[in-house]
Amino acid sequence: MKFLFDLFPVIFFFITLKIAEKTATADIFLTKVFGTLGLTVSVKPDLVPIMLATIVITIASVMQIAWVKFKYGKVDKMLWLSALLVIVMGGMTLYFQNAIFIKWKPTILYWSFTITLICGKLFWQKNFIKTMLESSMELPEKVWATLNYLWAAFFLSLGFLNLYVAFNYSIDTWATFKLFGTMGIMFVFIVLQTLILSKYITPEDLKSDKKDAQGDPK
Repeated sequence: MKFLFDLFPVIFFFITLKIAEKTATADIFLTKVFGTLGLTVSVKPDLVPIMLATIVITIASVMQIAWVKFKYGKVDKMLWLSALLVIVMGGMTLYFQNAIFIKWKPTILYWSFTITLICGKLFWQKNFIKTMLESSMELPEKVWATLNYLWAAFFLSLGFLNLYVAFNYSIDTWATFKLFGTMGIMFVFIVLQTLILSKYITPEDLKSDKKDAQGDPK
């Protein structure tokens, strides 16, 4: 459920893009939106869907942050970073009427994760992957280090892959990849990682996890 919530802005971006592509009056609606903001802007017809989708993902990101803050009182740093990038890159997309900025947003986010994981390990002796997963399994320090760099390499590769799709295929194809392709690749990566790490998960760990989920009878 949390995974779907994290994808909330991207899902709305995808839906808006698809609807706008099939709506003849999308350009009129976009003009009214800019007019509401006191702007008189003439957008090229082929850019109307991505412009509308950018407006929606920006609003959705702000709403997501507001909801998490209201519900839990604290917003995860990665969520803050993602929302900030959407606002900045989305704003530049709208101002310059150029989709290149919003296309770069996922890559900048992925590479930020890569830099954080590598710098955390090299300069602060902090393994963020271990911090997130150590409550679920016990691994040798060497394995934790390898896992940390594997995730760093994964996000680095995902950033390059996003750029390849964004600048070699249509906006529609890129948007589909952004939602379903990225999600599928990450799912496969996690499954393979789980299979590799399964030898470190003992029956006692599974029993402990099950007991924690049900509540310790003591």
